[in-house]
Amino acid sequence: MTTPLFPGGVAVSGLRVYDWEAEDGCRAGSPHLHTASSEGYVVTAGSGEVHTVSATGRAVYRLEPGEVVWFSPGTVHRLVNHGDLELVVVMQNAGLPEAGDAVLTFPAAVLDDPLAYAAAAALPADAGDAERADAARARRDLATRGYLELLDDLERRGDAALAELHARAARLVQPRVAHWRSLWESTVAAETERTREQLVSLASGDPGLLGEAGVVRGEPAPGERRYGMCGRLQSWKWPSA
Repeated sequence: MTTPLFPGGVAVSGLRVYDWEAEDGCRAGSPHLHTASSEGYVVTAGSGEVHTVSATGRAVYRLEPGEVVWFSPGTVHRLVNHGDLELVVVMQNAGLPEAGDAVLTFPAAVLDDPLAYAAAAALPADAGDAERADAARARRDLATRGYLELLDDLERRGDAALAELHARAARLVQPRVAHWRSLWESTVAAETERTREQLVSLASGDPGLLGEAGVVRGEPAPGERRYGMCGRLQSWKWPSA
């Protein structure tokens, strides 16, 4: 048996949501969606909201310690910090979000230009903390501008506005999908197959993989919390299948 993945092939991270004020007065993270992975929140401290746009329309969910909220791919979501909001974030398909599964809600012209999108989404790799913070805030502000345009468009055209955003997101990530499939097949799909084979063994009275049981302790990623889309992230190193 290989080194076990975190249960379900998910990844978890600790998130301190940005408290930078946006142009609409909300202290919030960067609105975005995921194209292949579901996401969940377990609120551990503070208070706030998550604002969503999905096939069922717009919604606002209160976030306080003990609240659990999750949503499927395609849901536009924006975390709003009312004070010291902290979450444990659970991401489906560990590895895919890090490989570009998320698409920020930049204005349409940026989403339609892969080079412009890449430039707007990137943070400077070799820069001090203050410069990286400025870049993360500028990225958040551009995503917020596109998000507010989306909300206006939803008022005018309804579901067609969200459908157009989804189409733009799909076109943007299409070149990455072959790599994602390889990652997914070697991790989540392999873990699912391992479980299927283990159920076959157990059904015949065979212990199967039980004799190869193992334990993994997650190692924190080095350095300070990194600047994520929605806030400062504490992450851990995840084993490959």
